[in-house]
Amino acid sequence: MDGLRLRYPPHLPWKGGSRRHVHNVRFQFPVVLPVSVQCGLSKQGQRLVQSLTLATGDAAAANRLMKKFIGGSPKSVTLNALSHFMSADAGRHNLNTLAFPFYLMMKESSWYEWNPKLVAELIALLDKEGRFEESDELIAEAVSKLGSRERELTHFYCNLVESHAKRRSHRGFQASLAYLQQLLRNSVSAYVKRRAYESIISGLCEMGWPHEAESILVEMRPKGILPSAFEFRTLIYAYGKSGVLQDMLRLADSMESDGHMIDTVCSNMVLSSYGAHGELSQMVLWLQRMKLRGIPFSIRTYNTVLNSCPTIMIMTKNPTSSPLSVQELEGVLDGDEALLVKELGDSHVLSDAMEWDSCEAKLDLHGMHVGSAYLITLQWIEEMKRKLGNDTSVVPEEVTVVCGSGRHSNIRGESPVKEMVRELLVRAKSPMRIDRKNNGCLVAKGRVLRDWLCSER
Repeated sequence: MDGLRLRYPPHLPWKGGSRRHVHNVRFQFPVVLPVSVQCGLSKQGQRLVQSLTLATGDAAAANRLMKKFIGGSPKSVTLNALSHFMSADAGRHNLNTLAFPFYLMMKESSWYEWNPKLVAELIALLDKEGRFEESDELIAEAVSKLGSRERELTHFYCNLVESHAKRRSHRGFQASLAYLQQLLRNSVSAYVKRRAYESIISGLCEMGWPHEAESILVEMRPKGILPSAFEFRTLIYAYGKSGVLQDMLRLADSMESDGHMIDTVCSNMVLSSYGAHGELSQMVLWLQRMKLRGIPFSIRTYNTVLNSCPTIMIMTKNPTSSPLSVQELEGVLDGDEALLVKELGDSHVLSDAMEWDSCEAKLDLHGMHVGSAYLITLQWIEEMKRKLGNDTSVVPEEVTVVCGSGRHSNIRGESPVKEMVRELLVRAKSPMRIDRKNNGCLVAKGRVLRDWLCSER
């Protein structure tokens, strides 16, 4: 679009002329830094955090540590550290104040390339912390850099709207939304309109305003932009999270009427919303709807459904007395919980988690929450009994149940899934034991397991 003319955002203090560079940032100490950090942070990043812990209260020392880290680390490690400083976990430990000075030092690196998404995340963080001058200066720098390149400017403001929304930053969200809507009104590009509407609807939903987002969805059609499955899914989930379940179901029906298929991802959003509001009977009906339409279940479907079953959650917290078979479990459960377990019984999730050949039979529980791992393990025992009880089937040399060693658990190194499965199999007098080579697995010889499964237990 020739001669793009846009009103400069009124909330910014700088509107052109000689640029004011962003520098001389003061550290806000004391900063309480954790010795143990999220496992998503690199080893080098963890060492940096530990060193910064020792330098708490000494801004000059912290400055030197970060400069040395950036100068001696590859691009991926440096960006990983910056992402951590901007994360919610870092906020809980007062690390967020280091993100801006770290970014300014990182900009001096030879490999640095300006990234609209990264800058938008940093702006949203600064705005949420009330550091408006710094956030506004970064916006001014971005607008000056992008100039009249409409697509790139739209892309930046889309990222900014989404980043503010994730942090529920009202001031930043409203300001960036107003500017993005101005871009939308002035543009004749279908791409710009599509991308802007997508981010506006997503941002409004993230802010918890689904009714306002739906009004934007209605606005799109007369302008020749048809809503995509993404917009419908976003609205469905927003209504569900807000507890407006009838509107959630109405949007799901509208999505189908509009020619978009409801898939597993969308179905899991609906199930999650029903579960969060204790609507187990509606979860049963939705699972039946999924089966009727041929929508496959996933591990997330299992996680969502079983996390909503209070009796099963109690059982997994006390595996010393939980049922040892699917039949026994269904006999203990009442009402909707029993129906939910029954609906999950004939899905492909178990077969997808299993591998079978002459060398090894494997059950992989990765990605499963404790409730899902409990039910899948019970289903697997029944399936293994059926397979190994068949005289024509090949008995694998070894059988493995992969539980994980707790790398991604809330407490690193402690796997609730492994502890639950081990307790379950010990109580069932199973020959499976923790693998000496990999403590995240339980193993047994195939013939020994067959003899156990096929004997009277």
